[in-house]
Amino acid sequence: MRLKRIIIPFIVFSLFSCKSTIVTSKTVSNPNNTPKNVILLISDGTGLSQISSAFYYKESTPNYTRFKNIGLINTSSSREDVTDSAAGATAFACGEKTYNGAVGVAADSTNLGNIVELVASKNIKTGVIATLAITHATPACFYAHTFSRDSQEEIASQLTRSNVDFFAGGGLKFFNDRKDGQNLLINLKNNQFDVYTNALTEFATIESSNKIGFLLSNEGMPKMEEGRGDFLSKATELGIQFLSKDDSGFFLMSEGSQIDWGGHANNASWLISELIDFDNVIGKVLDFAEKDGHTLVVVTSDHETGGFTLAAKKKKREDGSEYSDYSEIGPTFSTGGHSATLIPVFAYGPGSEEFKGVYENNEIFHKIMKVTNWGKAK
Repeated sequence: MRLKRIIIPFIVFSLFSCKSTIVTSKTVSNPNNTPKNVILLISDGTGLSQISSAFYYKESTPNYTRFKNIGLINTSSSREDVTDSAAGATAFACGEKTYNGAVGVAADSTNLGNIVELVASKNIKTGVIATLAITHATPACFYAHTFSRDSQEEIASQLTRSNVDFFAGGGLKFFNDRKDGQNLLINLKNNQFDVYTNALTEFATIESSNKIGFLLSNEGMPKMEEGRGDFLSKATELGIQFLSKDDSGFFLMSEGSQIDWGGHANNASWLISELIDFDNVIGKVLDFAEKDGHTLVVVTSDHETGGFTLAAKKKKREDGSEYSDYSEIGPTFSTGGHSATLIPVFAYGPGSEEFKGVYENNEIFHKIMKVTNWGKAK
């Protein structure tokens, strides 16, 4: 399937491109437009309809309205038109499209350098956060290399040896309740991690630590509807504080993981509550970036899940006939899986203009590396 040339009215501008062409970023000429920090926010399974739900269901103005630089990405993997989270996150983390299920490996199964590994030699601090297991597909692609996303025990083992400086999420059982009997919490400690398994802590408690890990549930974190609270906002703020303490620059990926699961379950209330939580995180991050002035914020998703639509609510007349009530929304789904719809990209801060346009998902990586100059030799 080829994405034919299209013109897409989106927000207040028009964009056009095609699937077979990868758009190359323009050269950044202004040295003052070089970000020191990058925060990549990924809302797993989120398309434009999911984002639109915040405009109808959130009680306050969505933070998505604060962006002026907006683009679209095509999310297809190397072999399939419809991607999964592993191939999508590998494109973001490593800059290359791969097959569905692959974590940090190319289409030929060779290892790809990821952004965490590539910036470690430059003394840039790195962090990953998720509301599912930290070994789940999306966060894993930023530090691990496996042929299959299902190899979560191997992914956990690789995290203990990685260059990640801060992580937070679930997945404790992949570290201390393993088939091989190992206790990887010891391995984490040996790699200079202080690990917490009960709750997030205050920055003052971890300020002097070399590396920090939070493993706060056996698998995924609870749903928002089950009382997770503001974990994602607090973990992201704590990650920013920890990674910026020595002023050397940082990269942080924070994922609203369960928007995707709400889509898979065709559960609108689950999806919408997770999306609103993610929008709150956007607000916290933008507040930091506005004050800091040296931070690039990129907000996007790996793919859309559920074929989610904000349709008019179906109602019945007294005679039993059905009609669509255009004064009320009735969220609907067309699939329990992923879709191939184009995905919005929102960017703020120095270098954010580079993220306008229509391009392939792996260009997110290349655009980040270009505007930061992180891809240049030390």
